[in-house]
Amino acid sequence: MRPFAFTLGLCTASLLAVAAHAETLTIATVNNGDMIRMQKLAGEFTKANPDIQLNWVTLEENVLRQRVTTDIANKGGQFDVLTIGTYEVPIWAKNDWLVPLDNLGADYDVDDLIPAIRNGLSSDGKLYAAPFYGESSFIMYRKDLAEKAGVTLPEAPTWDQVADAARKMTDRANGINGICLRGKAGWGENMAFLTATANAFGARWFDENWKPQFDQPEWKKTLQSYVDLMKEAGPEGASSNGFNENLALFQQGKCGMWIDATVAASFVTNPADSTVADKVGFALAPDTGLGKRGNWLWAWSLAIPAGSQKVESAEKFISWATSKAYGELVASKEGWANVPPGTRQSLYANADYQKAAPFAKMTIDSINAADPTKPTVKPVPYTGVQFVAIPEFQGLGTTVGQLFSAALAGQMSVDDALAQAQTAATSTMTEGGYIQ
Repeated sequence: MRPFAFTLGLCTASLLAVAAHAETLTIATVNNGDMIRMQKLAGEFTKANPDIQLNWVTLEENVLRQRVTTDIANKGGQFDVLTIGTYEVPIWAKNDWLVPLDNLGADYDVDDLIPAIRNGLSSDGKLYAAPFYGESSFIMYRKDLAEKAGVTLPEAPTWDQVADAARKMTDRANGINGICLRGKAGWGENMAFLTATANAFGARWFDENWKPQFDQPEWKKTLQSYVDLMKEAGPEGASSNGFNENLALFQQGKCGMWIDATVAASFVTNPADSTVADKVGFALAPDTGLGKRGNWLWAWSLAIPAGSQKVESAEKFISWATSKAYGELVASKEGWANVPPGTRQSLYANADYQKAAPFAKMTIDSINAADPTKPTVKPVPYTGVQFVAIPEFQGLGTTVGQLFSAALAGQMSVDDALAQAQTAATSTMTEGGYIQ
C-alpha cells in the first residue's frame, strides 16, 4: 500500500501546486442565455487548462455597459475579459484601450468569421474582439394566432402589414398581446430597436453636417407609430421591457409577434424553455417601401482590456469560447439549434445546423443585408445601423432612450419627447465640436 499512497500523495501535492499557482481571469459578461450556457460549459476549459481559474461577473445589459465602460476608461483593471459589442470595439481600439487578438491559435480559422461581423470588430485590419454570437433582427410570430386572426404574414412584410396583424392577434382577455417590442431605456435597449426602425421610416439621427434630425417628420412618424401600436397591441408596463423580459413573455405564449435579435430564435423554438416552440414562424424585419428594412447588425464579443496583466490566459479563454470546437461542444450537449449563431460561415454551411435550425437562412440573410456604411435612406456622416459610431452616442443614446421610454409610458407626449431629444442632441453635438 505504501507505493500507492506515496504516488497518490505526489498527485495530490502536484494538483495543489497547480491550484496554488493558477491564474484567475475575471470575466465581465451579460446575463443573456448564450452567456449563461457558456458559464455552465466552462468546466471543459478549466479541465483542459488547470492553471487558469475563472471568476464570472454577470450583469444586466445596461449595468454591464456602464461598469465596463467606467472601468476601461479609468484604467481600473477589474476585468481580464470583457463582453462588449460592435459599437465599442472600433472606438476603444482607436483609444488603445483593447489588446489586439493576434494569438488565437493556429486552428482558430479567423477567415471563417462572417465578413460583416469580423469587419465590425476590427480596426486597421486587426481583430480586437472575437465574436461570441452575432445577430441581426427579425420578426418571430405565432403561426397559430395569425391563422386564428385570419392574417397572413409574408416573408418580407411592411410595417402596415405588421401593425395590422398585431392588432388582429391581440386578445387581452386571454392574456395575448399582439406584439412585444423593447421599451426599456438604453442606447442598446429601446434605441437599438427604434433606431433600426427609424431607418425603415426614412429617419436618421443626423444629417450630412451632423445636425440632429429629431425635429423632422420621419422621426415623428416613427415614434408615433411605435407608441400607438404598443398602446393598442403591446403588453402592460412595456416601458420596462428589454430583450430578456420580452423573451420571457414570448416563451410564455403572451406575444403574437416579437421583433428582436435573431439570436432569440433558438430560445423561442426550444421546447425545454418555450411553451410555443412548435408554433413559431419567422419573417424579415419590416420596411415602409423606402428601401431599408429595420434590421440591425450586432455581435456580443469577447475582448481583453489593455490594463489586464493576464493577456496570454485571457486570449486562451477567448479562443476556446469563440472557436468552432465550442460550437461542436454546445451541439453535443444541447443540440445544433442552440449553437451560438451569426459568427462563422461554416455553421451556415453545416447540414446538421440547417436541419436543426429553421431560422438559419433568414438569420444569415438578415445579417448580410444590414449595411453599417449606408444605414439610412438619406445620406449620413456616420456608420452603424442601430447606433451611431461616435463616442458621444453612449450617453446621448441613453438620454434619448429615456425620453422615448417616457413617451411610451404616457409620461410625456411624443412631440415633447422629440423636442427634448432634439435639444439634448444639439447640445451634445455642439459640445463635441461637430456643429457650431
